[in-house]
Amino acid sequence: MIPVRAYFKLFSGYLRPYRSQAVLLSVVLLTSIAFQLVNPQLVKRFIDGATSGQATSALLPLAIAFIVVAIVHQLLLVWATYLAEQIGWSATNQMRSDLAHHVMRLDMGFHKGASPGELIERIDGDVTALSNFFSSMMIKVVGNGILLVGILVLLWRESWVIGLAITVFTTFTLLALFRLHGITVPWHKAIRATSAELYGFIAEQMDGTEDIQANGATGFMLSKFDAIHRKWLPQVVRGWTGWAMMWSASLALFFTSLAVVFVVGSWQFSIGTLTLGGVYLVFQYVNLANDPIEYIREELIDLQKAGASIDRVETLFARSSVLVQRNDLHLDKGPLSVEFRGVTFGYNDEAGNETILDDVSFDIAPGRVVGLLGRTGSGKSTIARLVTKMYEPQSGAVLIGGTATWDVDVAHLRQRVAMVTQDVQLFRATVRDNLTFFDASVNDKTLHDVIERLELDEWFASLPQGLDTMLDANGGGLSAGQAQLLAFTRVFLRDPGVVVLDEASSRLDPATEALLERAVNHLLRDRTGVLIAHRLATVDRADDIVILDGGRIIEHGARQQLADDPNSTLSRLLVTGMEQALV
Repeated sequence: MIPVRAYFKLFSGYLRPYRSQAVLLSVVLLTSIAFQLVNPQLVKRFIDGATSGQATSALLPLAIAFIVVAIVHQLLLVWATYLAEQIGWSATNQMRSDLAHHVMRLDMGFHKGASPGELIERIDGDVTALSNFFSSMMIKVVGNGILLVGILVLLWRESWVIGLAITVFTTFTLLALFRLHGITVPWHKAIRATSAELYGFIAEQMDGTEDIQANGATGFMLSKFDAIHRKWLPQVVRGWTGWAMMWSASLALFFTSLAVVFVVGSWQFSIGTLTLGGVYLVFQYVNLANDPIEYIREELIDLQKAGASIDRVETLFARSSVLVQRNDLHLDKGPLSVEFRGVTFGYNDEAGNETILDDVSFDIAPGRVVGLLGRTGSGKSTIARLVTKMYEPQSGAVLIGGTATWDVDVAHLRQRVAMVTQDVQLFRATVRDNLTFFDASVNDKTLHDVIERLELDEWFASLPQGLDTMLDANGGGLSAGQAQLLAFTRVFLRDPGVVVLDEASSRLDPATEALLERAVNHLLRDRTGVLIAHRLATVDRADDIVILDGGRIIEHGARQQLADDPNSTLSRLLVTGMEQALV
Protein backbone atom coordinates (compact mmCIF):
# COMPACT_ATOMS: atom_id res chain seq x y z
CA MET A 1 0.00 0.00 0.00
CA ILE A 2 1.29 3.44 -0.93
CA PRO A 3 1.00 5.78 2.11
CA VAL A 4 -1.10 8.92 1.78
CA ARG A 5 1.95 11.01 2.61
CA ALA A 6 3.38 9.98 -0.78
CA TYR A 7 0.59 11.98 -2.41
CA PHE A 8 1.29 15.09 -0.39
CA LYS A 9 5.03 14.68 -0.95
CA LEU A 10 4.48 14.54 -4.70
CA PHE A 11 1.96 17.39 -4.81
CA SER A 12 3.45 19.74 -2.22
CA GLY A 13 5.79 21.36 -4.71
CA TYR A 14 3.05 21.74 -7.30
CA LEU A 15 0.62 23.26 -4.80
CA ARG A 16 3.01 25.95 -3.56
CA PRO A 17 2.08 28.49 -6.29
CA TYR A 18 -1.61 28.07 -5.37
CA ARG A 19 -1.36 28.68 -1.62
CA SER A 20 -3.72 31.66 -1.63
CA GLN A 21 -6.38 29.73 -3.57
CA ALA A 22 -5.93 26.80 -1.17
CA VAL A 23 -6.52 29.08 1.85
CA LEU A 24 -9.67 30.48 0.20
CA LEU A 25 -10.83 26.92 -0.55
CA SER A 26 -10.34 25.95 3.10
CA VAL A 27 -12.41 28.90 4.33
CA VAL A 28 -15.24 28.24 1.86
CA LEU A 29 -15.21 24.51 2.66
CA LEU A 30 -15.31 24.98 6.43
CA THR A 31 -18.13 27.51 6.12
CA SER A 32 -20.10 25.12 3.93
CA ILE A 33 -19.64 22.30 6.47
CA ALA A 34 -20.80 24.57 9.31
CA PHE A 35 -23.99 25.42 7.40
CA GLN A 36 -24.57 21.72 6.69
CA LEU A 37 -24.36 20.92 10.42
CA VAL A 38 -26.61 23.83 11.42
CA ASN A 39 -29.65 22.86 9.34
CA PRO A 40 -30.62 19.71 11.32
CA GLN A 41 -30.45 21.84 14.48
CA LEU A 42 -32.98 24.22 12.96
CA VAL A 43 -35.28 21.33 12.08
CA LYS A 44 -35.00 19.95 15.64
CA ARG A 45 -36.02 23.30 17.10
CA PHE A 46 -38.89 23.53 14.61
CA ILE A 47 -40.20 20.06 15.52
CA ASP A 48 -39.87 20.62 19.25
CA GLY A 49 -41.58 23.99 18.92
CA ALA A 50 -44.41 22.59 16.84
CA THR A 51 -45.03 19.66 19.21
CA SER A 52 -44.97 21.98 22.23
CA GLY A 53 -47.62 24.27 20.70
CA GLN A 54 -45.55 27.32 19.78
CA ALA A 55 -47.21 29.95 17.59
CA THR A 56 -46.67 29.98 13.83
CA SER A 57 -45.00 33.37 14.10
CA ALA A 58 -42.26 31.77 16.22
CA LEU A 59 -41.78 28.85 13.82
CA LEU A 60 -41.72 30.89 10.59
CA PRO A 61 -38.23 32.41 11.18
CA LEU A 62 -36.87 28.88 11.70
CA ALA A 63 -38.35 27.74 8.38
CA ILE A 64 -36.95 30.79 6.55
CA ALA A 65 -33.55 30.29 8.18
CA PHE A 66 -33.59 26.63 7.06
CA ILE A 67 -34.19 27.61 3.43
CA VAL A 68 -31.55 30.36 3.48
CA VAL A 69 -28.95 28.10 5.08
CA ALA A 70 -29.70 25.31 2.57
CA ILE A 71 -29.31 27.68 -0.43
CA VAL A 72 -26.12 29.27 0.91
CA HIS A 73 -24.70 25.80 1.63
CA GLN A 74 -25.26 24.70 -1.97
CA LEU A 75 -23.72 27.89 -3.35
CA LEU A 76 -20.66 27.47 -1.13
CA LEU A 77 -20.36 23.83 -2.17
CA VAL A 78 -20.37 24.79 -5.87
CA TRP A 79 -17.73 27.45 -5.21
CA ALA A 80 -15.56 25.02 -3.25
CA THR A 81 -15.86 22.42 -6.01
CA TYR A 82 -14.81 24.98 -8.62
CA LEU A 83 -11.80 26.06 -6.56
CA ALA A 84 -10.74 22.45 -5.91
CA GLU A 85 -11.00 21.54 -9.61
CA GLN A 86 -9.05 24.65 -10.64
CA ILE A 87 -6.24 24.01 -8.14
CA GLY A 88 -6.08 20.28 -8.83
CA TRP A 89 -5.98 20.55 -12.62
CA SER A 90 -3.54 23.47 -12.61
CA ALA A 91 -1.15 21.52 -10.38
CA THR A 92 -1.40 18.29 -12.35
CA ASN A 93 -1.08 20.09 -15.70
CA GLN A 94 2.27 21.38 -14.47
CA MET A 95 3.13 17.81 -13.49
CA ARG A 96 2.33 16.65 -17.03
CA SER A 97 4.61 19.33 -18.41
CA ASP A 98 7.46 18.41 -16.05
CA LEU A 99 7.02 14.70 -16.76
CA ALA A 100 7.06 15.25 -20.53
CA HIS A 101 10.16 17.45 -20.21
CA HIS A 102 11.86 14.80 -18.06
CA VAL A 103 11.08 12.05 -20.57
CA MET A 104 12.37 14.15 -23.46
CA ARG A 105 15.73 14.46 -21.69
CA LEU A 106 16.14 10.71 -21.19
CA ASP A 107 18.54 8.78 -23.38
CA MET A 108 17.56 6.91 -26.52
CA GLY A 109 18.02 3.61 -24.72
CA PHE A 110 14.92 4.45 -22.68
CA HIS A 111 12.92 5.57 -25.71
CA LYS A 112 13.84 2.46 -27.68
CA GLY A 113 12.34 0.35 -24.89
CA ALA A 114 9.13 2.38 -24.49
CA SER A 115 6.53 2.69 -27.23
CA PRO A 116 4.86 6.09 -27.92
CA GLY A 117 1.49 4.75 -26.83
CA GLU A 118 2.90 3.55 -23.52
CA LEU A 119 4.51 6.93 -22.84
CA ILE A 120 1.26 8.76 -23.64
CA GLU A 121 -0.60 6.53 -21.21
CA ARG A 122 2.01 7.08 -18.49
CA ILE A 123 2.33 10.84 -18.95
CA ASP A 124 -1.33 11.64 -19.58
CA GLY A 125 -3.34 8.62 -18.39
CA ASP A 126 -1.59 8.16 -15.05
CA VAL A 127 -1.53 11.89 -14.30
CA THR A 128 -5.23 12.15 -15.21
CA ALA A 129 -5.95 9.44 -12.64
CA LEU A 130 -4.06 11.55 -10.10
CA SER A 131 -5.84 14.76 -11.09
CA ASN A 132 -9.27 13.12 -10.78
CA PHE A 133 -8.40 12.11 -7.24
CA PHE A 134 -6.64 15.30 -6.23
CA SER A 135 -9.20 17.75 -7.63
CA SER A 136 -11.92 16.17 -5.47
CA MET A 137 -9.77 15.19 -2.48
CA MET A 138 -10.34 18.48 -0.65
CA ILE A 139 -14.09 18.24 -1.19
CA LYS A 140 -14.80 14.55 -0.76
CA VAL A 141 -12.04 13.37 1.56
CA VAL A 142 -10.86 16.30 3.66
CA GLY A 143 -14.22 18.10 3.64
CA ASN A 144 -16.27 15.03 4.42
CA GLY A 145 -13.74 13.92 7.01
CA ILE A 146 -14.25 17.22 8.86
CA LEU A 147 -18.02 16.87 8.41
CA LEU A 148 -17.93 13.38 9.89
CA VAL A 149 -16.00 14.57 12.93
CA GLY A 150 -18.51 17.40 13.42
CA ILE A 151 -21.43 14.97 13.22
CA LEU A 152 -19.89 12.66 15.83
CA VAL A 153 -19.21 15.57 18.19
CA LEU A 154 -22.84 16.75 17.92
CA LEU A 155 -24.14 13.20 18.41
CA TRP A 156 -22.12 12.90 21.64
CA ARG A 157 -23.57 16.25 22.70
CA GLU A 158 -27.10 15.02 22.07
CA SER A 159 -26.71 11.48 23.51
CA TRP A 160 -23.49 9.92 24.69
CA VAL A 161 -24.92 6.41 24.21
CA ILE A 162 -25.75 7.00 20.56
CA GLY A 163 -22.53 8.98 20.08
CA LEU A 164 -20.44 6.11 21.42
CA ALA A 165 -22.25 3.51 19.31
CA ILE A 166 -21.98 5.48 16.06
CA THR A 167 -18.34 6.37 16.75
CA VAL A 168 -17.51 2.67 17.13
CA PHE A 169 -19.35 1.73 13.94
CA THR A 170 -17.81 4.62 11.98
CA THR A 171 -14.29 3.78 13.16
CA PHE A 172 -14.78 0.13 12.27
CA THR A 173 -16.14 1.08 8.84
CA LEU A 174 -13.21 3.37 7.99
CA LEU A 175 -10.64 0.82 9.19
CA ALA A 176 -12.30 -1.86 7.04
CA LEU A 177 -12.29 0.45 3.98
CA PHE A 178 -8.63 1.35 4.40
CA ARG A 179 -7.74 -2.31 4.87
CA LEU A 180 -9.55 -3.24 1.66
CA HIS A 181 -7.83 -0.32 -0.07
CA GLY A 182 -4.42 -1.76 0.79
CA ILE A 183 -5.44 -5.11 -0.67
CA THR A 184 -6.76 -3.75 -3.97
CA VAL A 185 -4.02 -1.21 -4.89
CA PRO A 186 -1.84 -3.89 -6.60
CA TRP A 187 -4.87 -4.96 -8.64
CA HIS A 188 -5.30 -1.47 -10.05
CA LYS A 189 -1.56 -1.17 -10.64
CA ALA A 190 -1.77 -4.25 -12.87
CA ILE A 191 -4.71 -2.67 -14.72
CA ARG A 192 -2.71 0.52 -15.40
CA ALA A 193 0.31 -1.47 -16.61
CA THR A 194 -1.77 -3.56 -19.02
CA SER A 195 -3.58 -0.43 -20.21
CA ALA A 196 -0.20 1.14 -21.09
CA GLU A 197 0.81 -2.07 -22.87
CA LEU A 198 -2.42 -2.04 -24.89
CA TYR A 199 -2.09 1.58 -26.01
CA GLY A 200 1.56 1.04 -26.83
CA PHE A 201 0.62 -1.95 -29.00
CA ILE A 202 -2.13 0.03 -30.75
CA ALA A 203 0.26 2.92 -31.52
CA GLU A 204 2.85 0.55 -33.01
CA GLN A 205 0.28 -1.21 -35.19
CA MET A 206 -1.18 2.06 -36.46
CA ASP A 207 2.29 3.18 -37.54
CA GLY A 208 2.86 -0.15 -39.32
CA THR A 209 -0.61 -0.62 -40.83
CA GLU A 210 0.64 -0.57 -44.41
CA ASP A 211 3.34 -3.18 -43.85
CA ILE A 212 1.03 -5.38 -41.75
CA GLN A 213 -1.63 -5.47 -44.45
CA ALA A 214 0.86 -5.87 -47.31
CA ASN A 215 2.52 -8.87 -45.64
CA GLY A 216 -0.68 -10.59 -44.57
CA ALA A 217 0.02 -10.22 -40.84
CA THR A 218 -3.42 -8.85 -39.92
CA GLY A 219 -4.54 -12.10 -38.34
CA PHE A 220 -1.44 -12.35 -36.18
CA MET A 221 -1.80 -8.76 -34.95
CA LEU A 222 -5.49 -9.26 -34.14
CA SER A 223 -4.57 -12.41 -32.23
CA LYS A 224 -2.00 -10.47 -30.18
CA PHE A 225 -4.53 -7.69 -29.61
CA ASP A 226 -6.99 -10.28 -28.37
CA ALA A 227 -4.35 -11.82 -26.07
CA ILE A 228 -3.73 -8.44 -24.39
CA HIS A 229 -7.46 -7.98 -23.87
CA ARG A 230 -7.75 -11.47 -22.41
CA LYS A 231 -5.08 -10.54 -19.89
CA TRP A 232 -6.74 -7.18 -19.20
CA LEU A 233 -10.30 -8.48 -18.63
CA PRO A 234 -9.68 -10.53 -15.43
CA GLN A 235 -7.61 -7.64 -14.04
CA VAL A 236 -10.52 -5.23 -14.59
CA VAL A 237 -12.96 -7.73 -13.07
CA ARG A 238 -10.71 -8.05 -10.04
CA GLY A 239 -10.56 -4.26 -9.75
CA TRP A 240 -14.36 -4.03 -9.77
CA THR A 241 -14.45 -6.80 -7.19
CA GLY A 242 -12.45 -4.54 -4.90
CA TRP A 243 -15.05 -1.80 -5.45
CA ALA A 244 -17.86 -4.23 -4.63
CA MET A 245 -16.13 -5.35 -1.43
CA MET A 246 -15.79 -1.77 -0.21
CA TRP A 247 -19.37 -0.86 -1.21
CA SER A 248 -20.81 -3.91 0.56
CA ALA A 249 -18.84 -3.24 3.74
CA SER A 250 -19.91 0.40 4.00
CA LEU A 251 -23.55 -0.40 3.18
CA ALA A 252 -23.79 -3.18 5.76
CA LEU A 253 -22.34 -1.03 8.53
CA PHE A 254 -24.58 1.91 7.59
CA PHE A 255 -27.76 -0.14 7.95
CA THR A 256 -26.46 -1.56 11.21
CA SER A 257 -25.92 1.94 12.57
CA LEU A 258 -29.45 2.95 11.50
CA ALA A 259 -30.86 -0.01 13.37
CA VAL A 260 -28.94 1.07 16.47
CA VAL A 261 -30.36 4.59 16.15
CA PHE A 262 -33.94 3.34 15.86
CA VAL A 263 -33.62 1.04 18.86
CA VAL A 264 -31.70 3.39 21.16
CA GLY A 265 -33.55 6.50 19.97
CA SER A 266 -36.98 5.03 20.61
CA TRP A 267 -35.86 3.82 24.04
CA GLN A 268 -34.47 7.25 25.04
CA PHE A 269 -37.60 8.96 23.73
CA SER A 270 -39.78 6.65 25.80
CA ILE A 271 -37.88 7.47 28.99
CA GLY A 272 -37.81 11.17 28.21
CA THR A 273 -34.06 11.50 27.59
CA LEU A 274 -34.64 12.68 24.01
CA THR A 275 -37.38 14.85 22.60
CA LEU A 276 -39.07 14.06 19.30
CA GLY A 277 -36.91 16.71 17.67
CA GLY A 278 -33.85 15.17 19.31
CA VAL A 279 -34.74 11.74 17.86
CA TYR A 280 -35.09 13.34 14.43
CA LEU A 281 -31.77 15.16 14.92
CA VAL A 282 -29.96 11.94 15.81
CA PHE A 283 -31.53 10.10 12.89
CA GLN A 284 -30.67 12.96 10.49
CA TYR A 285 -27.06 13.15 11.67
CA VAL A 286 -26.59 9.37 11.34
CA ASN A 287 -28.13 9.49 7.88
CA LEU A 288 -25.93 12.47 7.05
CA ALA A 289 -22.87 10.58 8.34
CA ASN A 290 -23.41 7.98 5.64
CA ASP A 291 -22.70 10.56 2.92
CA PRO A 292 -19.13 11.32 4.11
CA ILE A 293 -18.44 7.59 4.44
CA GLU A 294 -19.80 6.98 0.93
CA TYR A 295 -17.78 9.85 -0.49
CA ILE A 296 -14.64 8.63 1.27
CA ARG A 297 -15.32 5.12 -0.03
CA GLU A 298 -15.68 6.46 -3.58
CA GLU A 299 -12.47 8.40 -3.21
CA LEU A 300 -10.72 5.30 -1.92
CA ILE A 301 -11.65 3.68 -5.23
CA ASP A 302 -9.97 6.61 -7.01
CA LEU A 303 -7.19 6.34 -4.45
CA GLN A 304 -6.65 2.74 -5.57
CA LYS A 305 -6.27 3.90 -9.17
CA ALA A 306 -4.21 6.91 -8.12
CA GLY A 307 -2.08 4.67 -5.91
CA ALA A 308 -1.12 2.61 -8.92
CA SER A 309 -0.57 5.76 -10.99
CA ILE A 310 1.53 7.60 -8.43
CA ASP A 311 3.88 4.65 -8.18
CA ARG A 312 4.32 4.67 -11.96
CA VAL A 313 4.72 8.47 -12.07
CA GLU A 314 7.34 8.43 -9.31
CA THR A 315 9.14 5.55 -11.05
CA LEU A 316 9.23 7.57 -14.28
CA PHE A 317 10.47 10.68 -12.47
CA ALA A 318 13.12 8.54 -10.77
CA ARG A 319 14.36 7.18 -14.10
CA SER A 320 17.62 8.95 -14.79
CA SER A 321 19.30 9.36 -18.13
CA VAL A 322 22.57 7.57 -18.74
CA LEU A 323 23.64 10.72 -20.58
CA VAL A 324 26.01 12.83 -18.52
CA GLN A 325 24.28 16.23 -18.45
CA ARG A 326 26.32 19.19 -17.29
CA ASN A 327 25.95 22.87 -17.95
CA ASP A 328 29.59 23.82 -17.60
CA LEU A 329 30.69 24.71 -21.12
CA HIS A 330 29.26 25.99 -24.37
CA LEU A 331 30.71 25.42 -27.82
CA ASP A 332 32.21 28.16 -29.99
CA LYS A 333 30.65 29.55 -33.12
CA GLY A 334 31.77 28.41 -36.54
CA PRO A 335 32.89 24.94 -37.71
CA LEU A 336 33.78 22.52 -34.92
CA SER A 337 36.22 19.63 -34.77
CA VAL A 338 35.00 16.09 -34.07
CA GLU A 339 37.21 13.54 -32.34
CA PHE A 340 36.67 9.95 -31.20
CA ARG A 341 39.19 8.71 -28.63
CA GLY A 342 39.13 4.95 -28.10
CA VAL A 343 35.34 4.78 -28.22
CA THR A 344 33.70 1.44 -27.44
CA PHE A 345 29.92 1.17 -27.59
CA GLY A 346 27.17 -1.44 -27.71
CA TYR A 347 23.42 -1.10 -27.38
CA ASN A 348 22.41 -2.56 -23.99
CA ASP A 349 25.96 -3.81 -23.69
CA GLU A 350 25.40 -4.78 -20.05
CA ALA A 351 22.98 -7.46 -21.27
CA GLY A 352 25.72 -9.11 -23.27
CA ASN A 353 24.82 -7.71 -26.69
CA GLU A 354 27.45 -7.55 -29.41
CA THR A 355 29.72 -4.51 -29.34
CA ILE A 356 28.97 -2.16 -32.24
CA LEU A 357 32.08 0.06 -32.01
CA ASP A 358 35.35 -1.36 -30.71
CA ASP A 359 38.10 1.09 -29.70
CA VAL A 360 37.33 3.54 -32.53
CA SER A 361 39.61 6.59 -32.84
CA PHE A 362 39.62 9.26 -35.54
CA ASP A 363 39.38 13.03 -35.80
CA ILE A 364 37.79 15.52 -38.16
CA ALA A 365 39.34 18.96 -38.47
CA PRO A 366 37.03 22.00 -38.36
CA GLY A 367 35.45 22.66 -41.75
CA ARG A 368 36.39 19.23 -43.19
CA VAL A 369 33.80 16.87 -44.64
CA VAL A 370 34.25 13.17 -43.87
CA GLY A 371 32.48 10.32 -45.63
CA LEU A 372 31.71 7.27 -43.49
CA LEU A 373 31.53 4.02 -45.43
CA GLY A 374 30.86 0.48 -44.32
CA ARG A 375 28.51 -2.43 -44.56
CA THR A 376 25.13 -2.39 -42.84
CA GLY A 377 25.72 -2.87 -39.11
CA SER A 378 29.33 -1.71 -39.23
CA GLY A 379 28.62 1.22 -36.87
CA LYS A 380 28.13 4.22 -39.19
CA SER A 381 24.77 5.33 -37.77
CA THR A 382 26.01 4.62 -34.26
CA ILE A 383 28.80 7.16 -34.79
CA ALA A 384 26.15 9.71 -35.83
CA ARG A 385 24.15 9.03 -32.65
CA LEU A 386 27.22 9.42 -30.46
CA VAL A 387 28.16 12.70 -32.16
CA THR A 388 24.65 14.06 -31.46
CA LYS A 389 24.81 12.67 -27.88
CA MET A 390 21.86 10.33 -28.22
CA TYR A 391 23.95 7.77 -26.34
CA GLU A 392 27.06 7.72 -24.18
CA PRO A 393 30.00 5.43 -25.07
CA GLN A 394 30.79 2.61 -22.63
CA SER A 395 34.43 3.70 -22.75
CA GLY A 396 36.46 6.36 -24.47
CA ALA A 397 35.35 9.90 -25.25
CA VAL A 398 33.67 11.90 -28.00
CA LEU A 399 34.95 15.49 -28.31
CA ILE A 400 33.18 18.29 -30.18
CA GLY A 401 35.19 21.45 -30.67
CA GLY A 402 37.89 20.00 -28.44
CA THR A 403 35.45 19.56 -25.55
CA ALA A 404 34.18 16.20 -24.29
CA THR A 405 30.43 15.90 -24.87
CA TRP A 406 29.83 15.17 -21.18
CA ASP A 407 31.06 18.69 -20.34
CA VAL A 408 28.58 20.39 -22.68
CA ASP A 409 24.92 21.13 -22.01
CA VAL A 410 22.91 18.60 -24.02
CA ALA A 411 20.42 21.14 -25.41
CA HIS A 412 23.25 23.48 -26.45
CA LEU A 413 25.22 20.64 -28.05
CA ARG A 414 22.22 19.67 -30.17
CA GLN A 415 21.92 23.27 -31.31
CA ARG A 416 25.52 23.19 -32.51
CA VAL A 417 25.40 19.64 -33.93
CA ALA A 418 22.59 18.85 -36.36
CA MET A 419 21.63 15.59 -38.03
CA VAL A 420 19.44 14.85 -41.04
CA THR A 421 18.28 11.27 -41.58
CA GLN A 422 16.39 9.64 -44.42
CA ASP A 423 13.25 9.50 -42.24
CA VAL A 424 12.17 13.10 -41.64
CA GLN A 425 9.73 13.71 -38.77
CA LEU A 426 6.98 16.10 -39.81
CA PHE A 427 4.08 17.38 -37.73
CA ARG A 428 0.47 18.09 -38.58
CA ALA A 429 1.08 21.82 -38.82
CA THR A 430 2.05 24.52 -41.30
CA VAL A 431 5.32 24.53 -43.22
CA ARG A 432 6.37 27.49 -41.05
CA ASP A 433 5.87 25.53 -37.81
CA ASN A 434 7.59 22.47 -39.25
CA LEU A 435 10.60 24.57 -40.22
CA THR A 436 10.89 26.39 -36.90
CA PHE A 437 9.73 23.58 -34.59
CA PHE A 438 6.95 25.94 -33.41
CA ASP A 439 9.41 28.69 -32.44
CA ALA A 440 7.37 31.88 -32.86
CA SER A 441 10.47 34.07 -32.52
CA VAL A 442 11.63 33.11 -36.05
CA ASN A 443 10.07 35.61 -38.44
CA ASP A 444 9.02 35.00 -42.03
CA LYS A 445 11.80 37.19 -43.44
CA THR A 446 14.41 34.92 -41.86
CA LEU A 447 12.70 31.87 -43.34
CA HIS A 448 12.55 33.43 -46.81
CA ASP A 449 16.24 34.42 -46.58
CA VAL A 450 17.25 30.85 -45.69
CA ILE A 451 15.16 29.38 -48.50
CA GLU A 452 16.77 31.82 -50.94
CA ARG A 453 20.32 31.08 -49.70
CA LEU A 454 19.71 27.35 -50.12
CA GLU A 455 18.39 28.02 -53.66
CA LEU A 456 15.11 26.35 -52.80
CA ASP A 457 12.93 29.05 -54.35
CA GLU A 458 11.59 26.57 -56.92
CA TRP A 459 10.57 24.14 -54.19
CA PHE A 460 9.01 26.91 -52.13
CA ALA A 461 7.07 28.20 -55.13
CA SER A 462 5.53 24.73 -55.55
CA LEU A 463 3.85 24.96 -52.13
CA PRO A 464 0.19 25.93 -52.64
CA GLN A 465 0.00 28.37 -49.72
CA GLY A 466 3.66 29.08 -49.08
CA LEU A 467 4.65 29.00 -45.42
CA ASP A 468 0.99 28.57 -44.45
CA THR A 469 0.70 25.28 -46.34
CA MET A 470 -0.70 22.71 -43.95
CA LEU A 471 1.18 19.40 -43.76
CA ASP A 472 -0.09 16.09 -42.49
CA ALA A 473 1.78 14.08 -39.88
CA ASN A 474 4.58 11.79 -41.08
CA GLY A 475 5.10 13.67 -44.30
CA GLY A 476 1.62 13.52 -45.78
CA GLY A 477 1.35 16.06 -48.59
CA LEU A 478 5.09 16.05 -49.39
CA SER A 479 7.25 13.65 -51.36
CA ALA A 480 10.24 12.07 -49.66
CA GLY A 481 12.49 14.50 -51.50
CA GLN A 482 10.47 17.55 -50.45
CA ALA A 483 10.56 16.36 -46.85
CA GLN A 484 14.37 16.16 -47.10
CA LEU A 485 14.49 19.72 -48.41
CA LEU A 486 12.41 20.88 -45.47
CA ALA A 487 14.79 19.10 -43.09
CA PHE A 488 17.79 20.83 -44.68
CA THR A 489 16.10 24.20 -44.22
CA ARG A 490 15.50 23.38 -40.55
CA VAL A 491 19.19 22.67 -40.05
CA PHE A 492 20.30 25.83 -41.85
CA LEU A 493 18.10 27.91 -39.53
CA ARG A 494 20.04 26.61 -36.52
CA ASP A 495 23.42 27.47 -38.06
CA PRO A 496 25.23 24.45 -36.53
CA GLY A 497 28.97 23.90 -36.45
CA VAL A 498 28.70 20.18 -37.30
CA VAL A 499 26.25 18.62 -39.77
CA VAL A 500 25.64 14.86 -39.88
CA LEU A 501 23.87 13.49 -42.96
CA ASP A 502 22.84 9.89 -42.23
CA GLU A 503 21.99 8.56 -45.72
CA ALA A 504 19.85 11.65 -46.10
CA SER A 505 19.84 11.46 -49.90
CA SER A 506 18.93 7.78 -50.22
CA ARG A 507 15.22 8.39 -50.74
CA LEU A 508 15.30 11.41 -53.07
CA ASP A 509 13.40 11.37 -56.33
CA PRO A 510 15.23 12.63 -59.43
CA ALA A 511 13.07 15.76 -59.69
CA THR A 512 14.38 17.15 -56.41
CA GLU A 513 17.89 15.66 -56.37
CA ALA A 514 19.40 18.70 -58.08
CA LEU A 515 17.76 20.97 -55.51
CA LEU A 516 19.17 18.89 -52.69
CA GLU A 517 22.69 18.83 -54.17
CA ARG A 518 22.75 22.62 -54.20
CA ALA A 519 21.30 22.72 -50.68
CA VAL A 520 23.97 20.31 -49.40
CA ASN A 521 26.72 22.45 -50.90
CA HIS A 522 25.38 25.51 -49.09
CA LEU A 523 24.82 23.60 -45.87
CA LEU A 524 28.34 22.17 -45.70
CA ARG A 525 30.04 25.45 -46.55
CA ASP A 526 32.10 26.62 -43.54
CA ARG A 527 30.84 23.70 -41.47
CA THR A 528 32.21 20.33 -40.41
CA GLY A 529 30.35 17.55 -42.20
CA VAL A 530 29.86 13.82 -41.59
CA LEU A 531 28.32 12.01 -44.57
CA ILE A 532 27.00 8.47 -44.08
CA ALA A 533 26.02 6.77 -47.32
CA HIS A 534 26.34 3.80 -49.61
CA ARG A 535 26.20 5.87 -52.79
CA LEU A 536 29.37 7.04 -54.54
CA ALA A 537 27.86 10.41 -55.48
CA THR A 538 27.13 11.19 -51.86
CA VAL A 539 30.73 10.88 -50.62
CA ASP A 540 32.27 12.40 -53.74
CA ARG A 541 32.22 15.79 -52.03
CA ALA A 542 34.00 14.43 -48.93
CA ASP A 543 37.51 15.65 -48.05
CA ASP A 544 38.32 12.53 -46.01
CA ILE A 545 37.07 8.95 -45.88
CA VAL A 546 36.59 6.63 -42.90
CA ILE A 547 35.77 3.01 -43.72
CA LEU A 548 34.33 0.78 -40.98
CA ASP A 549 34.10 -2.98 -40.81
CA GLY A 550 32.88 -4.95 -37.80
CA GLY A 551 32.96 -1.91 -35.53
CA ARG A 552 36.58 -1.04 -36.32
CA ILE A 553 38.21 1.48 -38.65
CA ILE A 554 39.98 -0.32 -41.46
CA GLU A 555 40.91 2.79 -43.45
CA HIS A 556 41.10 6.52 -42.78
CA GLY A 557 42.63 9.25 -44.92
CA ALA A 558 42.16 11.97 -47.52
CA ARG A 559 39.65 10.84 -50.14
CA GLN A 560 41.73 11.76 -53.17
CA GLN A 561 44.88 10.09 -51.82
CA LEU A 562 42.99 6.90 -51.02
CA ALA A 563 41.32 6.93 -54.43
CA ASP A 564 44.71 7.27 -56.12
CA ASP A 565 46.24 4.41 -54.10
CA PRO A 566 45.47 1.13 -55.95
CA ASN A 567 46.06 -0.86 -52.74
CA SER A 568 43.51 1.09 -50.64
CA THR A 569 40.09 -0.25 -49.76
CA LEU A 570 38.44 2.84 -51.20
CA SER A 571 40.19 2.36 -54.53
CA ARG A 572 38.96 -1.24 -54.74
CA LEU A 573 35.46 -0.09 -53.86
CA LEU A 574 35.53 2.48 -56.64
CA VAL A 575 36.55 -0.23 -59.09
CA THR A 576 34.01 -2.82 -57.97
CA GLY A 577 31.22 -0.37 -57.20
CA MET A 578 30.41 0.79 -53.68
CA GLU A 579 26.73 -0.09 -53.88
CA GLN A 580 27.51 -3.74 -54.58
CA ALA A 581 30.44 -3.99 -52.14
CA LEU A 582 28.91 -2.30 -49.10
CA VAL A 583 25.24 -3.23 -49.08
